[in-house]
Amino acid sequence: MKLICTKSNLLYGVNIAIKAVPTKTTMPILTCILLDASTDEIKLIANDTELGIETTIDGIIEEHGIIALDAKIFSEIVRKLPDSDITISSDESMKTLITCEKAKFDIMGKSGDDFSYLPDIEKNEPVSITQFTLKEVIRQTIFSIADNDSNQIMTGELFEIHENMLKVVSLDGHRISIRNIELKNSSDDKKVIVPGKTLQEISKILPGSAEHDVHIFMTDNHIVFEFERTIVVSRLIEGEYFKIDQMLSSAYTTKIKINKRELLECIDRATLLVKEGDKKPIIMDIKDDYMELKITSYIGSMNEDIEILKEGDDIMIGFNPKFFIDALRVIDDEEITLYMVNAKAPCFIRSDEEKYIYLILPVNFNAVN
Repeated sequence: MKLICTKSNLLYGVNIAIKAVPTKTTMPILTCILLDASTDEIKLIANDTELGIETTIDGIIEEHGIIALDAKIFSEIVRKLPDSDITISSDESMKTLITCEKAKFDIMGKSGDDFSYLPDIEKNEPVSITQFTLKEVIRQTIFSIADNDSNQIMTGELFEIHENMLKVVSLDGHRISIRNIELKNSSDDKKVIVPGKTLQEISKILPGSAEHDVHIFMTDNHIVFEFERTIVVSRLIEGEYFKIDQMLSSAYTTKIKINKRELLECIDRATLLVKEGDKKPIIMDIKDDYMELKITSYIGSMNEDIEILKEGDDIMIGFNPKFFIDALRVIDDEEITLYMVNAKAPCFIRSDEEKYIYLILPVNFNAVN
């Protein structure tokens, strides 16, 4: 095999493919990126058997062939080569020569025959949304997946399609994040659980264009994301997602409109008094036309008033401040609406059109303070 391409093109492809290279594995071939120049295209492929990525780059193929190169070494070599054309050639013994200007690297590759290619997925009826929208949806939900495997379903996000609506849901037992997106076309009903790791990696490599779409295909076992010249294939998480509809009550006794930035900055200031690992709640004491926010810790105490528009009852309620901060940081609206029932019932942050819904469970502040 012999191919020539610019450093920028090669580095772009390597940076995309390497997202599917596992950090730990008992199969050495999985630590490689496959360079496939067996056709008229240069493809870079990585696959950890759960997540697979294939991306195509521009370049000149002088001799067709396939070689698998250690991803870590290969990416570091490419990254540190001069900004010029790079030539990669390999012989039958898998000896691979990488040259760029005066720099020459001689490394051993592995046979592409042992490499695990992306599974061949039957693609029917794509769901299409803009790159920008998908990137935003992931950003606005990924923070509330569980970060451990005690319940695998919580480590993924629900992608549910009904007619022309896509609902994306994440939860970790203390909060729920929901985004509803209107699609350009109606589609058959589908419901799958996508691993959070897959979505995090897609978010990193998505260019985020508002003009270009991502085409999503779903099967019983896999989900496929296609954008520009990249294909991402992921296994789905098996199981039935939680029935969240019964948790989403529209009843409330207190409704508050409040400036999002003011609330976020106030809670953020309050956390200065909370050491990492301390479970000190932020207490919201809501009366007439203002909300008093209070926090008390071993370091000290803080309180601050924020003007609000309130409908309904006065209420005093406590929350984990991090959960509120996480939700507020991803909401783009200047003004938000909070719905509450009592000090032991969830608080909802919900837009009028229900484009987003964030449910946050309260904490018993009397027991903590």
